[in-house]
Amino acid sequence: MLGLAQLFRTRPEKAAGRRLYAAAVAQARQPSFYAECGVPDTPTGRFDLIALHGFLLMQRLKGAPDGRPLAQAFCDAVVDDMDRNLREMGTSDLSVGKKVKKLMQGYYGRLAAYETALQGDDPMLISALRRNLYGAGAAEEAQVAAVARYVRIEAARLGDRTVEQLAGGETGFGPAPTVTIREE
Repeated sequence: MLGLAQLFRTRPEKAAGRRLYAAAVAQARQPSFYAECGVPDTPTGRFDLIALHGFLLMQRLKGAPDGRPLAQAFCDAVVDDMDRNLREMGTSDLSVGKKVKKLMQGYYGRLAAYETALQGDDPMLISALRRNLYGAGAAEEAQVAAVARYVRIEAARLGDRTVEQLAGGETGFGPAPTVTIREE
């Protein structure tokens, strides 16, 4: 028979997914992305930046034979956070499921776009970033190019991380890019 402590204990993989998601969110909150790289500092812009970092992590886990359980736990943490945030913003219980579903469709669409773009050349990645990260926001070419370089660097950097390190929330993300826009 299960004791009460065992019944309410968080599964290790669920806790690992939460740690990894927290690391992605912390990286996406770096002020330089908004102040220097021109990512819109809006709920949509923040979601898009979390999706970009989620893509980088999912890309890494996809390449690891033992990465699937952590990838699923990470996705579960994304869904849980979206659900919680929608409820905190006052979304009715009846609407939460539909809104989470729509947000996750957008999330997975971004992951697919970034995967294709990362395998392509820089103009392809820049185009995907402009469309998915910047949306209708106007960004300087130097800003988008800096984020594209960052994405390639971080994808390579994450390749050096073990699944165990990632499960501990140790992403090893580098600093957010900085950009100097020259005014003419």
